[in-house]
Amino acid sequence: MSDQTQTAPQPPRATGLDGFFEISRRGSTVGREVRGGVVTFLTMAYIIVLNPLILGFVPDSTGAFLGGGAEPGSGIPAIAAGTALLAGVLTIAMGGFANFPLALATGLGLNAFVANSIARQSTWEAAMGLVVLEGIVILLLVLTGFRKAVFHAVPQQLKVAISVGIGLFIALIGFVDARVVTRIPDAFQTTVPVQLGSDGHLGGWPVLVFCLGLALVIALWVRRVRGAILISIVVTTVVAVVVEAVGDLGAASAENPKGWSLSVPTLSGDVVGLPSFDTLGDVDLFGAFGSAGTGVLAALLLVFSLLLADFFDTMGTMTAIGAEAGLNDEEGTPPNAQRILVVDSVAAMAGGAAGVSSNTSYIESASGVGEGARTGLASIVTGVLFLLATFFTPLVSAIPSEAAVPALVLVGFLMMQQVADIDWRDLEVAIPAFLTIVLMPFTYSISVGIGAGFVAYVLIKIVVGKVRDVHPLMWVVAALFVVYFAYTPISGWLS
Repeated sequence: MSDQTQTAPQPPRATGLDGFFEISRRGSTVGREVRGGVVTFLTMAYIIVLNPLILGFVPDSTGAFLGGGAEPGSGIPAIAAGTALLAGVLTIAMGGFANFPLALATGLGLNAFVANSIARQSTWEAAMGLVVLEGIVILLLVLTGFRKAVFHAVPQQLKVAISVGIGLFIALIGFVDARVVTRIPDAFQTTVPVQLGSDGHLGGWPVLVFCLGLALVIALWVRRVRGAILISIVVTTVVAVVVEAVGDLGAASAENPKGWSLSVPTLSGDVVGLPSFDTLGDVDLFGAFGSAGTGVLAALLLVFSLLLADFFDTMGTMTAIGAEAGLNDEEGTPPNAQRILVVDSVAAMAGGAAGVSSNTSYIESASGVGEGARTGLASIVTGVLFLLATFFTPLVSAIPSEAAVPALVLVGFLMMQQVADIDWRDLEVAIPAFLTIVLMPFTYSISVGIGAGFVAYVLIKIVVGKVRDVHPLMWVVAALFVVYFAYTPISGWLS
């Protein structure tokens, strides 16, 4: 008998698609990956509708609208096409380069910040230039390892407060765009700034369409229906088209306060057509630094605000998706974390260069993971579906905000859920967190909320004698925000 050790035969090494994506190794199948990719697309395809509604109706400081049009909403088809194109390309890159079941698209909250806090003070080209610069900074932070240092500089509960505040801000935008919340006319001479509906009560068919959409998306969500947001948008849009066809309500105005808020739901022209990418490359990289509405200091702080909002969201998203898929290591780090962060950083730059705002990782990818997705193949499926969607963007013009913005309210709720992670009994962090959360919607500015929270945090630490608890980077950031808040008197004094 031979005394040589007998070795068990090794299983054949996976090749082809299975080998490249490690499908079997991660306990998945091609079928599961395809299903997961489709489900992820269905749960986040609403961004093709919402991004144009958020970006397409805000005039910049010159009165121009994104996409080159002179009228509100004239650039919607181009914004929708650019949104779908970038989401497709970047999600495919995530799947192929990082092999991770994570999809990317224009970030909700980030796009509202770009529209309401940057473009109004400069031009759309300059606003997108700041987005590109933010992406470059994030990429450098990833490649040099500084990203972890900045990540650890901000207290965890302040990071949570930023997400919660953005959630409330998004929800407020949804209610305002649906005209459920309106500004009280100056003629009433009241100190109350807003009201319910156009006259203190809900009224009009468009508001009813919004209420139906909100009820539907909530019902579908609590029933855990896949694609709940997209289904509610489609169904509510059909209702809106029928209502407009019967009632001929028209657009809202001073003479017609109960009309459609942003776009009238009418079907005209071709449903399918060649996409227009007019927003691509329409960027002024350093234009905001010379703008009368911003200036160098304000532009730098706006870049920082973009960076911060984009920065921490991605870290949390990829960790959560990895945990849901059972892919994280014992330290809670997902596989190919560096590659994931590189793709996400490039996405921020690409979103600005394409004129559709910063692109980032989507937590909705968890829906695909729930369907069994474990590899980048699912992301590639999602990306291909986004690319196909570019040919259907003419349909976007028929979708009124009343049908789409219920999704903003729901996303605001989902982000608000994180408020439970804040220790409200610890005043040293609870007060800064509170200011961060409430000032975002109250001032209609994300950067104001972030700045107020940071300054309050440093101030409280000084008062209680815990100066050593403040990270050096927090001192720098808080000082910059103090100058930002006092920018007008300081600039007047200097001049």
